[in-house]
Amino acid sequence: MDAKEWLVVNELPGMGALRTAALAAKQPQWPHGWLAGLPSNAASALRLWLAQPERSPLQQAVDHTFAWLEASPNRHLLHRNHPAWPELLDQLPDPPVVLWTQGDLSALDGPKLAMVGTRRPTAEGSGNAQAFARELVNRGWCIVSGMALGVDGVAQRAALAAGGQSIAVLGCGVDVIYPPRHRDLHEQLSSVPGGLLLSEHPPGTVARPAFFPRRNRIVTGLSLGTLVVEATEKSGSLVSARLALEQDRELFALPGSLHNVQARGCLQLLRSGATLVRHVDDILEELQHWAERYMPTGPRAIADNTSLDLPIEDDEPKDNVLSALGATPTPIDILVQSAGLTVSECQQRLLMLELDGKVAQQAGGWVRLTRPW
Repeated sequence: MDAKEWLVVNELPGMGALRTAALAAKQPQWPHGWLAGLPSNAASALRLWLAQPERSPLQQAVDHTFAWLEASPNRHLLHRNHPAWPELLDQLPDPPVVLWTQGDLSALDGPKLAMVGTRRPTAEGSGNAQAFARELVNRGWCIVSGMALGVDGVAQRAALAAGGQSIAVLGCGVDVIYPPRHRDLHEQLSSVPGGLLLSEHPPGTVARPAFFPRRNRIVTGLSLGTLVVEATEKSGSLVSARLALEQDRELFALPGSLHNVQARGCLQLLRSGATLVRHVDDILEELQHWAERYMPTGPRAIADNTSLDLPIEDDEPKDNVLSALGATPTPIDILVQSAGLTVSECQQRLLMLELDGKVAQQAGGWVRLTRPW
């Protein structure tokens, strides 16, 4: 079957990813084998398209997509017979029928890791997302996420800034910018080498709440594992975590403070059996049996021994204020006592550390930021 025929199948009424996958698994001959296996309304629609395509609504969808494809060389329609189709998706019970993509298809070649998390990360969570994304792409991995606010966007920006690869799976058409605040990230993923936008929805489709859980199954389905960076107990990221487990993929979570609301979802996942991650090597060790099959050749395939241990180690002389801070917010009155300084001296030192990007003020006090690797 070619792209036009898969587009027609995708538009058949009364079908859907799950039913289409079940029928496709039987490898029916096109078109008669498909006609025999379709429900009546879908079969009628297909017969009309075969006999009189100019009268069929299915042809309108085909024409719309082909016009979109012809407008730019970095636009593609993927289907199961396309050479760039991600074979991991075939392991899902309901893989997408087709995928509209915009950007660099080479992002699909190597091993991929999903990175997800809260839309309102702490400074520590953002720092960890950046650090892990940078190190992973330097090890030859592609970062997959949903281009959402928070951890998703932070990780994808860091991956591209490091010269690596990142795929954004959207809950809308690839030409629709959602969230609007990520216009610049959308542009980067569309045009920068290593960036790719991907969706199972046709161009022009606006974002809808029902699309995002469906989007998440592709995020995790493309990936050998999923890393949850920071999440509340009711975070949508936990949906991705559940999907990863259902898809028999590895699930990883970063630990966090008991007092950090944004870390409680990760602690819940760790309590339920997710792999605790301290540095990138913890992830790569678990995925080694998968990754060798998908690892491309070239400079990025050569792993180094750099680790991302979460505890901070400074080569600078000891700083009493900095040493007294950690991931949990510390009130300034306690900080003054710990550092042995006056309030004025402590405030001046905090200001200098904040300007250096080493500390940040949050609700409840001051926190120490992870090193921006």
